Amino acid sequence: MKNNIILAGVGGQGILTIATIIGYAALDSDLQLKQSEVHGMSQRGGDVQSHLRISDKQIFSDLIPYGKADIIASVEPMESLRYLPYLSDEGWLITNTKPYVNIPNYPEIEKVLAEIKKLPRHILIDADVIAKDMGAPRAMNMIMLGAIASLMDDIPYDKFQKGIKYVFERKGEKIVDINMKAMDKGKEIAAEKTK
Repeated sequence: MKNNIILAGVGGQGILTIATIIGYAALDSDLQLKQSEVHGMSQRGGDVQSHLRISDKQIFSDLIPYGKADIIASVEPMESLRYLPYLSDEGWLITNTKPYVNIPNYPEIEKVLAEIKKLPRHILIDADVIAKDMGAPRAMNMIMLGAIASLMDDIPYDKFQKGIKYVFERKGEKIVDINMKAMDKGKEIAAEKTK
């Protein structure tokens, strides 16, 4: 069993929170984990990425080679395209459809989404709108986490729930509950799109 996951986005979108929860769920499932992060200019809207390698066997490198990512998950669509060389032939690309326009020459969103739709296995989620409709606009990243979790059969779903509790419990039960519901929604949407 192995899962190679690349998380991508822009500073402040919650990539490292997603990575923390996935890492917690993996370790709580007695799996091996190696993680590498690049923060870039994250405080100024720069790109952020995290490589997560999860296995039931020893892992020797924390970086995912080209063509070996099982999942590329991005909270911003253009950032997902940056990591396409890493995606395996059987891999899934999951992305939020709302762009984070932080550069003057950001490409037309329709062209970005058209490139993503060319992939045989992709999940497009308007996570910002869904989170806002749920009354929890800051939980967009947890919707994306739910979509990721839906593809990770080797980790029981309740381990992700425990990870959310671990990360958010100091903020109170209401915040834990909001984030759990957002993750559930993301899982439900991804399951529908992967039928």
